[in-house]
Amino acid sequence: MTASRNQQMVRFLGVAVVAIMVACSWLSPFDTKANEQVDAGLKRAAATYASARLLNGAISVVQGTQISAAPAGMGMTFAPGEVLDPLNDLVEQFSQVMLVAMVAFGVEKVLLTVGASWMISLTVSLVAGVWAILYVRGLTGPRWLARLLMVLLVTRFAMPVSLIGTEAIFQQFMASDYQESQEVLKSVQGEASTLGATGAVEKQGVWEKFKSATVDAFAEARANLENLKRAAENAVERIIKLMAIFVLQTIVLPVFFIWVLLSIGRGAFEMPALPKGNRTTCQRQ
Repeated sequence: MTASRNQQMVRFLGVAVVAIMVACSWLSPFDTKANEQVDAGLKRAAATYASARLLNGAISVVQGTQISAAPAGMGMTFAPGEVLDPLNDLVEQFSQVMLVAMVAFGVEKVLLTVGASWMISLTVSLVAGVWAILYVRGLTGPRWLARLLMVLLVTRFAMPVSLIGTEAIFQQFMASDYQESQEVLKSVQGEASTLGATGAVEKQGVWEKFKSATVDAFAEARANLENLKRAAENAVERIIKLMAIFVLQTIVLPVFFIWVLLSIGRGAFEMPALPKGNRTTCQRQ
């Protein structure tokens, strides 16, 4: 008797939880927050993509320059762009990753809108109502009904939960790395622009070259190149960190949260068996 009463309490508790989820599917308490999070992520991805393109442009300018230390371009020369080839290749790949990240955020926003539609909420309500009636009465309904309800609930809440959870993890563990990496990219861009301006003497006339292409200018250019090399070495690490952050935020963590929701759903919708002799079925024996 006690076991049967406990099972009835479990069943009513399960129905209450499903009823709350159905109400949330209409009230949309998470959707506004999730929209804010995906918009913030998209803005970060767009800003990082813009920084990568600007850095790529600055490096391209440097790669097209040649620094001279003698009048009329004769004497000691060096091409600083050769040092930046590996970094430029990495920046181009980084730009592609950021483009994919922006697309992923856009897809997440579309899926969030679809999941929040009234058609999904209505379907969840109808399927949940049928499931609840069978569940409370202890009837063994078709297995596909519970699975359908699980899929609908995951469809409705997967994106809001995964977006909010992903943003929380980002703010807690990755936000500082993101800001520091952005500053490093801007620093490298500034160093590249400075070196590119130094190399602009090659585009001046003969007399201007004679006045500006001195040993001091050459030494200054070499110093700027050394600064750029150090900044580039630091930028490689930061670019890799940024790629890892956005891959985690747009692919790994959302997939993880959806997997967790599916695992919880599969366990939650396994109806406990009734005591032998009290079990009924809605199917013809």
